[in-house]
Amino acid sequence: MSEYLTLNKTNWDERAPLHAASADYAVQRFVDDPQFLSDVVQFDRPLLGDIQGLRGVHLQCHIGTDTLSLARLGARMSGLDFSSASLAEARTLAQRCNTPIDYHESDVFAATDVLPRGEFDLVYTGIGALCWLPSIERWAQTVGALLKPGGRLFIREGHPMLWALDEEQRDSLQVAFPYFERSEPLVWDEDTTYVETESSLKATVTHEWNHGLGEIISALLAQGLEITGLVEHQSIPWEALPGQMVVDERGEWRLKEAPWRLPLSYTLQAVKRLA
Repeated sequence: MSEYLTLNKTNWDERAPLHAASADYAVQRFVDDPQFLSDVVQFDRPLLGDIQGLRGVHLQCHIGTDTLSLARLGARMSGLDFSSASLAEARTLAQRCNTPIDYHESDVFAATDVLPRGEFDLVYTGIGALCWLPSIERWAQTVGALLKPGGRLFIREGHPMLWALDEEQRDSLQVAFPYFERSEPLVWDEDTTYVETESSLKATVTHEWNHGLGEIISALLAQGLEITGLVEHQSIPWEALPGQMVVDERGEWRLKEAPWRLPLSYTLQAVKRLA
């Protein structure tokens, strides 16, 4: 296994039970309320549209709250993640909610080793996923291989312009990190995760990469996908720039001052061309 996979997988295996136990992921609410959806999928609904009866796969599904939400909207869902601990939480949640979802353990780049090629109506990727992948071209190859002709990719993700900013700066927007994909990873050493928890991580080192919006679009076009929608949003579902943001009633964060200065996230949709 590559060094980045070993480091990142160990880190996410530690995060999984902490996330499942946190109020942020609202696991118990999913169990108690069969109509409850994650905030991320609820935000996506106007653009996601009717997915009733579609065969879908959620890449980098983590503990499965978004996957379950898509299933509750009527899709026949599969989930894929490289973290065995995350998948254990996802399977437990699906079982507790009496929802049939098949989960598979794999690196995204090897997804077709465990999932059928060309049989999915919908490939979904949620927010905060692409930064863990070193090659956007290989990700696009996976997307193209999984989709059937006429099938759709739906992704909402943090904007690469946001990822390029220094979040430690609390009174200005400063570009400090690559916007474009580079072979060298950004190496982080942090013992915290993004939910409130009293526990510290022991597997602290992770590797991440940014990917420019043009690189993402070009990679998908090269795999025979047609871009059908691109919306840039002025909000994101966490406090990405501490000290500079305010939160709304949906749990979406935006800049306190002049939010039109910076795209924080985007929704991209594409359809695999008919053969």
